[in-house]
Amino acid sequence: MGGQEETLRLFGPRDVYLKQLRDAFDVALVARGGELRIDGPPEQVKRCEAAVLELEQMLNRGEEITQQTVDRLVERQRRGPAREPEQELEPWPGVYPKTPGQAAYLRAMAASDVVFCIGPAGTGKTYLGVATALNYLKQGELKRIILCRPAVEAGESLGFLPGDIYAKVNPYLRPLYDALHDLVDARRVQRYLDNDLIEVVPLAFVRGRTLDNAFIILDEAQNCTVGQMKTFLSRLGPHARLLVTGDVTQVDLPSETRSGLVDAQERLRDVPGIRFVWLTEDDIVRHPLVRRILDAYQRDLPAGGLGAEEPGDAAQ
Repeated sequence: MGGQEETLRLFGPRDVYLKQLRDAFDVALVARGGELRIDGPPEQVKRCEAAVLELEQMLNRGEEITQQTVDRLVERQRRGPAREPEQELEPWPGVYPKTPGQAAYLRAMAASDVVFCIGPAGTGKTYLGVATALNYLKQGELKRIILCRPAVEAGESLGFLPGDIYAKVNPYLRPLYDALHDLVDARRVQRYLDNDLIEVVPLAFVRGRTLDNAFIILDEAQNCTVGQMKTFLSRLGPHARLLVTGDVTQVDLPSETRSGLVDAQERLRDVPGIRFVWLTEDDIVRHPLVRRILDAYQRDLPAGGLGAEEPGDAAQ
């Protein structure tokens, strides 16, 4: 560890984080001069060491550590065999995976031209996808980024929207702009948009086009119809990468309309060259209450939900 201030941030006020780790893993923790000694059963010591290393990595990245953060790390280490922290990947400066599922997601995008990422809200599907796309653009590996979303209302009518066609569809595309502005300063985003290096469009606008030399992201894909999904996937040019993200438990299509994302995970999961990654509630990185809220709603779904998700990373 570094100075006293960094040590305090890692151990917490009055060593509250150390006490959490001690009670969770049933080990003895002794902190002296910025050094930490862990004594106890070997398996529990290994789990505790891995949790402490992850906390140090978060601190080095300038991330805030809270009691909820420690709770998440403890829970992750308790599941299955004790394991080391995931190797750090950096899709964009300052952006790192915060869960093993997110790390698997980044590896899939690095390894495959076509990736489907399916998971609940708050798991970083869109954010990590946009960060990876920006990295490809920065490195000059691809010439542009195309961000798409279906213009489907989430259970309520927005009524008449004034303005031209872009003003009308802008509310549907706002989450994609939010991810861009969170990663890149506003002036650079605008410069990219003005120079067509980044294009943010509703799904309907890609019909008839061949999308090449681009990193293409289709967000909220659960709200595509089967026909729209087929049309979108067939736009892929020979030198492009394509990412499809969505949550099959949040379909806003009419009840009689089959989701193109649900259909695709059944139809394409065994196609060579296409990789599927399923994130779960364990990968949620928003406020800790988000996971509990989603758990409560999930209990009310029929068996299998709206297109059952699969755990972990099923690489095809």
